[in-house]
Amino acid sequence: MAERRVVLVTGGGTGIGAATARLLRAAGHRVVISGRRVEPLRRLAEETGALAHPSDAADPAAVQDLVDATVSAYGRLDGLVLNAGIVRGGAVGDLSVEDWEAVMATNVTGPFLLQRAALPHLLASRGAVVAVASVAALRNGHGNAAYATSKAALLQLCRSLAVDYGRAGLRANIVCPSWVRTELADRRMARFAEETGRAAGGADAGYEEATRLLPAGRPAEPREVAEAVNWLLSPAASFVNGAVLTVDGGATALDPGGAAFSFRIEARDGANARDGANG
Repeated sequence: MAERRVVLVTGGGTGIGAATARLLRAAGHRVVISGRRVEPLRRLAEETGALAHPSDAADPAAVQDLVDATVSAYGRLDGLVLNAGIVRGGAVGDLSVEDWEAVMATNVTGPFLLQRAALPHLLASRGAVVAVASVAALRNGHGNAAYATSKAALLQLCRSLAVDYGRAGLRANIVCPSWVRTELADRRMARFAEETGRAAGGADAGYEEATRLLPAGRPAEPREVAEAVNWLLSPAASFVNGAVLTVDGGATALDPGGAAFSFRIEARDGANARDGANG
């Protein structure tokens, strides 16, 4: 069996984080899952044997305690998955200062604090960091100013790790998903279905509409993104550093200007466009 690694996963109770934890545990690695909500963490810990440690990723003391607890439990830290994130929809003129600051605190400052606290241990183990960003870090959409900005900042934050500490053996890479079937996205898709007159179809109808232009024609499942995260954490990606891997069903390969030749595209009203993130 390959060497058992110790990996800390934030936003680990549901969605991509939970899928990543399951993959790592199935391979025999030691996993610490963290997030703000206790109950999802508890359930996943019981299911997989991961160690649950609820924590607020934007609180410096809580972040340090999380890293200390991981190293205390397992003696080392080999991998860090930065998956915690929140969404506040709105264009620049619509966003409140409070919403802007909340998104930046969780999506950018939190990862910075965790990277800084974990860095000595990751350097000691010549470890790896993987950030779960979004195609929104690369392509923007309507009413997505705070989220897209935060994910672009997260991308460059992780690339800074690769540039500054690559010679010391640390790797830091980024995955950029498009729509993934998570609890957060399910709620957005259910609302979108109502907005487009397809409420009876629920979240499935929303996903169908939102992914109509994707070459894949569907959203991702959390495990499909987790597989990419798992690979980037592993020795198989030993020469991959500072990379941005799109796990987006072809979204960023598509030319919006050519989509009209295959689809009839009509503008929606602004209220429907300005709510939430892609990916």
